[in-house]
Amino acid sequence: MSQAVLHPGPVERRSFLNWFLGTGVGAFLASALYPVTRFLIPPRVEESTAASVALDLKAAAVRPNSGQIFKFGKQPGILVRTPAGELRAFTAICTHLQCTVQYREDLQHIWCACHNGHYDPVSGKNIGGPPPRPLEQYTANVRGDKIVVSRSASA
Repeated sequence: MSQAVLHPGPVERRSFLNWFLGTGVGAFLASALYPVTRFLIPPRVEESTAASVALDLKAAAVRPNSGQIFKFGKQPGILVRTPAGELRAFTAICTHLQCTVQYREDLQHIWCACHNGHYDPVSGKNIGGPPPRPLEQYTANVRGDKIVVSRSASA
């Protein structure tokens, strides 16, 4: 008895075109959906583990009623010398929509330009506008002629 060996025939043109079009549509959908999903579900950003930072700023250079943005780990911070001469430090990220805040000398407080949020320069409490919470407060110390900003003990 002889067994018949079945050999697959040549690939038909229609099945090849169906495979080719299906692969192309799949690749298109993947390339279109990937950025959308990365936008809707952003990658997790590790919070900085830095406990303190020494600023490249001499304490005498910060005049009363002024503010200075600095980098605290991966996020901005703001150093404020109040009109009374006290040094205060906070996160520079608005608690409303995470815009960067600045110190306004004419208003004598911290201000967010995105939606007109206002913060007290002594305590960081929100005193006007839409921000729901106060700014996170840091501790600012003068060591020699350098300023060292560190996370508050309560954080």
